Amino acid sequence: MMSSDFSIFRVGISFIMMCIFHKSTEDSVPELSPQKYFSTLQPGKASLAYFCQADSPSTSVLLEELNEAAKPLQDYRISVAKVNCVKEETSRYCGKEKDLMKAYLFRGNILLREFPTDTLFDVNAIVAHVLFALLFNEVKYITTLEDLQNIENALKGKANMVFSYVRAIGTPEHRAVMEAAFVYGTTYQFVLTTEMAVLESIGSENIELAHLYFFHCNLVSDLTQQCRRTRMEQSLTTLNIHLFVKTMKAPLLTEVAEDPQQVSTIHLQLGLPLVFIVSQQATYEADRRTAEWVAWRLLGKAGVLLLLRDSLKVNIPQHTNVIFKRAEQEVPVEFLELHDVDLIISHVENNNHIEETQEDEDDDMEDLDMDIQDDEVAETVYRDRKRQLPLELTVELTEETFNATVMASDSIVLFYAGWHAVSMAFLQSYIDVAIKLKETSTMLLTRINCADWSDVCTKQNVTEFPVVKMYKKGENPVSYVGMLGTEGLLKFIQLNRISYPVNITLIQEAEKYLSGELYKDLLTYSSVSVLGLFSPTMTTIKEDFTEAGNYLKGCVITGIYSEEDVWILSNKYAATPPALLLARHKEGKIESIPLANTHVQDIVQIITNASLETFPEITVENLPTYLRLQKPFLILFSDGSINPQYRKAILTLMKQKHLDSLIPCWLNLKNTPVGRGILRAYFSPLPPLPLLVLVNLHSGGQVFAFPSNQSITEQNLVLWLKKLEAGLENHITILSAQEWKPPLPAYDFLSMMDAATAPHSTRKKPQYTKETDVPENDKEQHEDKSAIRKEPIETLRIKHWNKSNWFKETEKSLKHDKEL
Repeated sequence: MMSSDFSIFRVGISFIMMCIFHKSTEDSVPELSPQKYFSTLQPGKASLAYFCQADSPSTSVLLEELNEAAKPLQDYRISVAKVNCVKEETSRYCGKEKDLMKAYLFRGNILLREFPTDTLFDVNAIVAHVLFALLFNEVKYITTLEDLQNIENALKGKANMVFSYVRAIGTPEHRAVMEAAFVYGTTYQFVLTTEMAVLESIGSENIELAHLYFFHCNLVSDLTQQCRRTRMEQSLTTLNIHLFVKTMKAPLLTEVAEDPQQVSTIHLQLGLPLVFIVSQQATYEADRRTAEWVAWRLLGKAGVLLLLRDSLKVNIPQHTNVIFKRAEQEVPVEFLELHDVDLIISHVENNNHIEETQEDEDDDMEDLDMDIQDDEVAETVYRDRKRQLPLELTVELTEETFNATVMASDSIVLFYAGWHAVSMAFLQSYIDVAIKLKETSTMLLTRINCADWSDVCTKQNVTEFPVVKMYKKGENPVSYVGMLGTEGLLKFIQLNRISYPVNITLIQEAEKYLSGELYKDLLTYSSVSVLGLFSPTMTTIKEDFTEAGNYLKGCVITGIYSEEDVWILSNKYAATPPALLLARHKEGKIESIPLANTHVQDIVQIITNASLETFPEITVENLPTYLRLQKPFLILFSDGSINPQYRKAILTLMKQKHLDSLIPCWLNLKNTPVGRGILRAYFSPLPPLPLLVLVNLHSGGQVFAFPSNQSITEQNLVLWLKKLEAGLENHITILSAQEWKPPLPAYDFLSMMDAATAPHSTRKKPQYTKETDVPENDKEQHEDKSAIRKEPIETLRIKHWNKSNWFKETEKSLKHDKEL
């Protein structure tokens, strides 16, 4: 288990960084030439080298972090330096541009490992990565529960193990574990994972945070027996881990026969209290078993001692069986009478002053979370780090090739940053799109790393990552603002293959358009097609419709028919121009919508609302679309497909206009498991499914439940709605008005979802932002930020809805059903 390499490593490590940068007299890192650097390499010493040409992109941030990392690395006898390359340098590390974005780890003259420089994004990451690579044998990285069990079995009866889970490699918690492994790696086997599933498998709670466990395997003689585990409850910092391991090394139970006020152990030195279990000769065996049980329960929290009353020279109260001594000096001991182990544990936990320190550290961790990448995204990126992406399916752009490429052909460009976790996660989706479009798309898929070519990204008005833009010859670039996933981006690309609205000139062509035959391959991405009917003289409304169709491209297929024989379609579909024909291909229906006295904004709103499903299944992806309608939700919760009779009853009431002021919908808990959490907020305990609930999200947050002892029929639904109108139904709960804001603007994923479907009234250009300058213009472009709403989306509540207003709106339709 303990490698001989470790002793060599401890002799000395040299940490060398090479790069040309603006020279500063305050640099704590010495600069070397390549020849000088290689001459300083010594057997057994490790170094990390970063090569950079004089005309390469600026790496000021990286070098600042390296200078900051010099001091902590020196504490581990690791020196830091940087070496300047010159153009005449013949070293392989100074030669190729693609090699200049990597760091190379050597031991002596032997290359051990390469690091992309974006993994060294701060001091913690630098220290963590260097120690992790050099402590390869002392810290085992695992990905499955089977790996953990194999190591545990190998250690039984031999040595103990320190097992830790961190959210991602390079985080402060990872650095703390590596620093602990540097000190204790020859004594304990360290095991590390970033897999949440491994942590869940050992029964951990609150798996969102980093965890550390001490496995007591050297005490296990039976190989079928599991190693006892002790969890460190403090946050993962170097100091806390050190204190925790110290307590694990201390004796589990100590027998004493002296004044408790005079007793001192390592626990008091570490700031932990002492618990004395008072014993006497007649009950010694039973008291010792109790003391051992208490000691295991309080391991890492307090020291436990067995106090022999018969040998004491000082008197203690007769009924005292537990004595509690705080870590603070000059504080008298407490004499207690506690006849239950749980009472002893509770007393210690409630009086342990370490909890105050823990709360402060937790606050620090919360602040820290604001500075690092989104933990689940970062974890996903690290978990998939070994996945080989077919990057050759996309063209990598540079400052020299960008303009020539986007001007020569219709292109999709992904602007991303290699150090950014969300960018790297989305890059996988982007490559998935490239795979789906392989040899079928006329669009050229390209990508540019803004960490390398920041000037290009600045000129293209890229201020956050990731961003996808579409460039077409002679047109302004269009930014994709939909969901960061494969399906949304694929829809954006496919629906932008043609220009909208499509100009249709023949009746036969119009019929093919409405039947879906004309653009059959696009129906996967848009189940609705809209055809505008206009007479040739309706110039103004045609221009408005054309602008609306252009705004909505990528969302829905739009076409326009404005020939002399438009009356043929008008008569067939009972639609007097100006009008819209809405073809719902899934349902095989064609609806007509008049367009009298409407403008661009109205047309966009009409098409957007008409494109929504009549009785939708609510999902995480489409929820913002329906929240935007500012109506109460009538939700049918189901554990699977809904009963056809329930669907028929609700659709009938919708057809009769009873539910116009509501959003009737259903939620499948199997497809959207978060629905169970929503139900727990409504009910306690949960009643059996299916459940029909009316949720007033707009003001007051009232939730009303349809009686579970009644079947969902048209008659029962109407009677229930009348009771709501009369105020005869009590709400089952009132939702909190708390706003759940993202920790940083870049994490406002709900606003991104909302921007993908926001109507014209909430932004200047619906769905995709158009920019004012074509790419060959080197002037800095202006990007329309109004496409993304700044107000947070509340999933449990929306402001300003008056219950009485809703009932007044529905009162008229309900009067038609008095006979029920």
